Amino acid sequence: MTPSCLCFRAGVLILISGMAWGLQMGISGEHSALAAHAHLNLLGFVALFLIGIFYRLNPTVEMNPLARPQVWIWIAGTLTLTLGVALLHLGHPIGDSFAGIGSIIVLLDAILFAWLVFHAPPGEASAP
Repeated sequence: MTPSCLCFRAGVLILISGMAWGLQMGISGEHSALAAHAHLNLLGFVALFLIGIFYRLNPTVEMNPLARPQVWIWIAGTLTLTLGVALLHLGHPIGDSFAGIGSIIVLLDAILFAWLVFHAPPGEASAP
């Protein structure tokens, strides 16, 4: 599976999960995990889908051996961060550690993605 396809498929699954979670919060009236829900949707769907679009539009970058691990790291970091924020807002002290670790993972992976973008062959990462 190509990195872009992985982004699109994981992004859609995360979107459905995030929407179901939001619906559950709306029905129950319990919105304490709202920040985690927002992180899941923004990092797990919006950013991941945009990363997938970049890879699809730049096939040379998508073929870089670091592209697929970059996507998997993003997914893992996003889920770790989301879990941590949810636990934190639900009053579990371990949530702070998970949120911190997830944040560092996503930040480092964003730096890896930036490296891939800036090291694309000339003309590859430019707008059409």
